[in-house]
Amino acid sequence: MTIRTLLSSVLIGIVASARSMTPMATIAAARLAGRRTPGELFLLDRPIFKFGALAMGAGELYGDKMKTAPDRTVALGLIARVASAGIAGAALAPKGREGAGAAVAVATAVPMAYLTLAGRKEGIARIGQTRSGLIEDALIVAAGIAIVALATRSNQQ
Repeated sequence: MTIRTLLSSVLIGIVASARSMTPMATIAAARLAGRRTPGELFLLDRPIFKFGALAMGAGELYGDKMKTAPDRTVALGLIARVASAGIAGAALAPKGREGAGAAVAVATAVPMAYLTLAGRKEGIARIGQTRSGLIEDALIVAAGIAIVALATRSNQQ
């Protein structure tokens, strides 16, 4: 096994570092569009999970712009990142390598949360909370969509 086989899991960990719910929301959207993940996780086929993940992803994008939004490195934020990165990393890993995919995604998400927070704070200082958040949203959501799109395949194949 090489890092290449788990690259999607590593990359989704970076996404989780900045937006904890985006990995789950992008996978849920892919599943709703009839795409399959390489890794097997029964959770991804439950409608309540899919729609819940989409709602939580949208809610996080909205809530992040609030002045009262906590830093992503508070305990609850890190727990959310660990859970989301782990599930998404497992789903994007090759079949039979879900545990390794989860592990590398989590190992990427946690330290990267501190780096992405530092970048966000710099953005807030320069252009404000809302604008920096919208830019970060655009970059992270686009990255999440691209990673999941490249790692999944259509059910018609």
